[in-house]
Amino acid sequence: MNIDIFNGDADGICALIQLRRAFPVDAQLVTGVKRDIDLLRKVAAKAGDKLTVLDISLDKNRHALLDLLNTPVDIFYADHHFSGEIPHHPRLTSLINTDASLCTSLLINQYLDGQFPGWAVTGAFGDNLTDSAHLAAKPLQLSHAQLEQLQQLGICINYNAYGATLDDLHIAPAVLYRQLVAYASPFDFIAEQNDVHQALRAAYADDMHKANTMKAEFQSEQIAVYLLPDEQWARRVNGVWGNELANQHPNRAHAVISYNQRNGYQVSVRAPINQKSGADTLCNRFPEGGGRKAAAGINHLEKQQLSVFIDAFRVQFE
Repeated sequence: MNIDIFNGDADGICALIQLRRAFPVDAQLVTGVKRDIDLLRKVAAKAGDKLTVLDISLDKNRHALLDLLNTPVDIFYADHHFSGEIPHHPRLTSLINTDASLCTSLLINQYLDGQFPGWAVTGAFGDNLTDSAHLAAKPLQLSHAQLEQLQQLGICINYNAYGATLDDLHIAPAVLYRQLVAYASPFDFIAEQNDVHQALRAAYADDMHKANTMKAEFQSEQIAVYLLPDEQWARRVNGVWGNELANQHPNRAHAVISYNQRNGYQVSVRAPINQKSGADTLCNRFPEGGGRKAAAGINHLEKQQLSVFIDAFRVQFE
């Protein structure tokens, strides 16, 4: 049996689209909301199965990965988040690069020698790697309007992944993936004026309008901290609004904090666009933190730890 395990955001979905367009197989899908990254523990595999793992931290899945390798199964693992030491195992093929200018979609694009670059560009835009997306799009010689179409699609796919549970999302990531993978190019999907695409665009615009009315809890030239209300729209924009703030203020680090369903906070951190480092270092200090150099987060922060986090955030970026 083939099992595809992937982050439910734009990068994870667009990476898998490229692989399955190049190597079509019937596969069981294992995914979830953006912050649901401890996915390998959900996999019930048996000897001889083939697993593809995309866009989730190896470090956060290390124990389950080793257990699966001992099953034994064959695993292809591609990612750009902090990995820690990569296990050496004859059944593990790893494609891991934590360079801040890369995402999993771009790694898969390189792996496939650019067979489906439109989806790679869409994934990079969704991961807020705008410069890298433009660079990857150069061979396509796209117009400014076409680039904007891919950027908007990437942002919408990414936006759809944010939420505390699947109930917060407009469409389950596995369902969205199945709709998108039917198209060799994202432009084919866009050209159909798909109802899902239009609905996501409208919902994104509405939620972002609400976010843009929020005032910072703390702000300086170097950092800004926002605390969102305990509402579904706030959980949905937690990350994408952080991306927008980072793009608007490229020399400033941002923390967007929303309530989760565990009587605590969920945190999204964005390092300054002009200095993409430090977000993973900061978040990894907290029990449920992780991510990459430019963008990271904490799945659960106890309420009494909020001031501790803000102090650490200021030390890291001020």
